Amino acid sequence: MASLDTLKITKIGNSSGVILPREIMDKLNVIQGDQLSLTITDGEIRLSPYDENKKLQLDLAREIMRENRNMLRKLAE
Repeated sequence: MASLDTLKITKIGNSSGVILPREIMDKLNVIQGDQLSLTITDGEIRLSPYDENKKLQLDLAREIMRENRNMLRKLAE
C-alpha cells in the first residue's frame, strides 16, 4: 500500500473533514460533488467511488440473510 502525506482534519460547518489532494481524486477517478463509499475494516479506512449497483446488491443480500437467518444458522452447524 502506498503511503500518503498527512492530511489535516478541518472544521466544515458543524462537522470535520479532510481535503483530498488532486492526485488522490485522480486515482479514485472522482471529481468534486461525486459521492464516495467509506469502509472501515480492522481499523483501516478505505475510500472508493460510490457504486449504486454494489449498494443494491448488499441491501438485497442483507434482506435475504435477515429473512432466512434460521435456515442459514442450521446450514452453518
